[in-house]
Amino acid sequence: QVQLVESGGGLVQAGGSLRLSCVASGGTITNYAMAWFRQAPGKEREFLATINWTGSRTYYTNFVKGRFTISRDNAKNTVSLQMNSLKSEDTAVYYCAATNRFPVTSRAYDYWGLGTQVTVSS
Repeated sequence: QVQLVESGGGLVQAGGSLRLSCVASGGTITNYAMAWFRQAPGKEREFLATINWTGSRTYYTNFVKGRFTISRDNAKNTVSLQMNSLKSEDTAVYYCAATNRFPVTSRAYDYWGLGTQVTVSS
């Protein structure tokens, strides 16, 4: 059973940057494609980005292309999300997730973290 723990969230001004991290325990992430999702209050959880097992392929939803970058460090069992040019509408709880398929843009992931809050002030 893989456990995922996100960190790096916080309060940032519009136009600023944050880097989120997700550390896995109980298993190695080399067996999984990893992804980031977010959920704003009153909205459904939405897909942001996914990365394959080796990090050689990534896939992004359109509205984060050019602003967000997903990466992974298998030696550290970590996946990251670099977020630049943040907007107030990026305010949400951000989750990492793992599955053994790629690319998966739906919420059909096998493991989820508990999330980290990102708040962007305008």
